[in-house]
Amino acid sequence: MNRPVFPVNPVLIVDDEVSVLKGFALTLRSEGITHILPVQRGTDVLPLLSREEIEVILLDISMPDMPGDTLLEKITKEYPHIPVIVITGITEVDMAVKCMKKNAFDYMVKPIETSRLTSGVKRAIELKRLYDENQLLKDPSERDTLETPEAFAQIITRNLKMKKLFRYAQSIAKSPLPLLITGETGVGKELMARAIHNASSLPGDFVSINVAGIDDTTFSDTLFGHVKGAFTGAHTLRRGLIENASKGTLFLDEIGDLKEESQIKLLRLLQENEYFMLGSDVPKLMDTRIVAATNQDLKKQKSQGKFRKDLYYRISTHHIHIPPLCERLDDLPLLVDFFLDDAAHVYEKQKPDFYPELITLLKNHDFPGNVRELRGMVFDAVSTLKSKKLPMESFKQHIQKNHFTPEKHIKASPLNPASLFDNFSKLPTMAEAQLLLIQDALERTGQNKSMAADMLGISRQRLSRHLKSGNME
Repeated sequence: MNRPVFPVNPVLIVDDEVSVLKGFALTLRSEGITHILPVQRGTDVLPLLSREEIEVILLDISMPDMPGDTLLEKITKEYPHIPVIVITGITEVDMAVKCMKKNAFDYMVKPIETSRLTSGVKRAIELKRLYDENQLLKDPSERDTLETPEAFAQIITRNLKMKKLFRYAQSIAKSPLPLLITGETGVGKELMARAIHNASSLPGDFVSINVAGIDDTTFSDTLFGHVKGAFTGAHTLRRGLIENASKGTLFLDEIGDLKEESQIKLLRLLQENEYFMLGSDVPKLMDTRIVAATNQDLKKQKSQGKFRKDLYYRISTHHIHIPPLCERLDDLPLLVDFFLDDAAHVYEKQKPDFYPELITLLKNHDFPGNVRELRGMVFDAVSTLKSKKLPMESFKQHIQKNHFTPEKHIKASPLNPASLFDNFSKLPTMAEAQLLLIQDALERTGQNKSMAADMLGISRQRLSRHLKSGNME
């Protein structure tokens, strides 16, 4: 299993040397700081900050493409709420003073002791947390004040990142321009699209279609409709979805899978704001807002020539990226409670209570299927419920199917380390490695020995023997 994500927003490490990025990332992960984003080019930092919330920045001063002190000044001016820890090999006092005057949070000289690095990052994370909480108390615009809060009621969250998305969504709700919603499968892209439609006060309907795998003829007929006699079998006039969603919202799901011919027709529709029904030479005006969604990386597809650049820029006038569930684990108690209510109603059973340990168990799962996967887990557990307390066995079985494998972990790592022990001066012995593994399992499960034993794939009795032999009890 993957380590629970901490902090909620990533720690950004900026250094042109890959070995330094690897070393810092492994050191931080060994101390429980698992949400890390490595960047090699200083010129990539400001564009990244404009689109993604960052918790802390570790910034190397000496970079070939952009002076670190220049970048530091720009960051602290444009994003004063993000703590910046300067990392450098320069020991000059003048440079340290210069960086601190530019509002650096801390200044560290390479080589850095592990304890110095991790304690500095943890202090910066805590400072950022206090800042966020203080903003919520001070600034009414940062509270849960939305013009139409009821429009977002179906999206269950208390996560700060999601609340910020709500405020952005509210601000663009009345815009007639296209919107692109991205995010992994199961995060709730259609829910967000419906919420924005509801917040827009558009008088028309919300109409959705999944365009994945649709051939060009079907796409044209479905969106534009056809007149009688347009082709063999067209015995009556058929209105397209654009007309059905008149003065409303047309939601195109899985836009990343749209065929190239259909991409051209969609682009023309957005450019001209008019279309032709199949078999007709009379244009019809479009008065429908287009919202598209995908779980694919459209920027990558664009660079590979699989998705038209001009269409990408047309549909992403406004852009919302919904974070995966593993980045908002603080939502787990709310979501579990909500789905328990829903499942109890569907199966006509009394809503059960759940053990606090369930949340700990779920926090140690990476949720590849996100909120949709969690909903399925809860519904499956309630379907076989025979007591007033929700059993944990079905959750454990589901998680076991997605159990950790070294190959999966190494492949998934953005730094792809050759060894999990790169930051060890010498390899630990088998006994030492075993104790480290047990300590980590206990830490992840809040010292719950039964859950830690399950995570390690051993019995509780065997775990107790290991603890006694290692003098850990």
